[in-house]
Amino acid sequence: MLVHPQIDPVAISVGPLSIHWYGLMYLLGFALFILLGRYRIKHNPHSAFTYEMLDDALFYGMLGVILGGRLGHVLFYQFGYYLDHPLHIFAIWEGGMSFHGGFLGVFVAMVLLARKHKLSWLTVTDFVIPLIPLGLAAGRIGNFINGELWGRHTDVPWGMVFPYVDEFPRHPSQLYQFALEGVLLFIVIWIYSSKPRATGAVTGMFMIGYGVLRSFAEFFREPEDGFMGILTLGITMGQWLSIPMILAGIAALMWSRRQSPHVAQNNQRKNKKR
Repeated sequence: MLVHPQIDPVAISVGPLSIHWYGLMYLLGFALFILLGRYRIKHNPHSAFTYEMLDDALFYGMLGVILGGRLGHVLFYQFGYYLDHPLHIFAIWEGGMSFHGGFLGVFVAMVLLARKHKLSWLTVTDFVIPLIPLGLAAGRIGNFINGELWGRHTDVPWGMVFPYVDEFPRHPSQLYQFALEGVLLFIVIWIYSSKPRATGAVTGMFMIGYGVLRSFAEFFREPEDGFMGILTLGITMGQWLSIPMILAGIAALMWSRRQSPHVAQNNQRKNKKR
């Protein structure tokens, strides 16, 4: 049996200034986004993306992740709590970000970016999506350090006690999600996107992959108390939100089959010359 290390959520404190591990994990995710994006641009001469567009994507994406992720958490998971404590909505350093809300926020941000650079939004998302999973992995490490989103009771040898919750061993579900939605999904999407794909295929594969892996991880994660819990048909909110994501991913893949990878590359070349 393991015990959660109860790491101080504040990484650095200088006088009144405090830097939280959760915030540092977001910065790490953004840094990985830039590094991986530059690698893809350098090694793919047919990409419609330029370094300038990558910088724009980071800026737009940061706004989408933070605003959408926080709003999604407030609306989907703890609406009653934040209705009573509205000022806590802005305390993002305490944790509490919804992936599904963040995904919608990034989706809107990428639509705006696509309009700015006169590209189809699926062309933009196909490039951006392989850069995302390692950022998700960093976020799950932040969840683990904060000691939030713990798992359900278990008797497996690696069960972990979270002393501030109770004395029963639980699944370290944050680490499960780190491995599944972060590392595994990154490997799959990165390899899949390394070959020419029809427009929308990478986006569809990501939505299906994340939705399936998140739904699986939810079986080990303790549903949040209060406003949330086990919902209709014994399904959690995370699973309910993943269903339309999986369906949208299937639709994107079906649509992409009508596209030719070579036609998509030719379009990217034309767009890059503009």
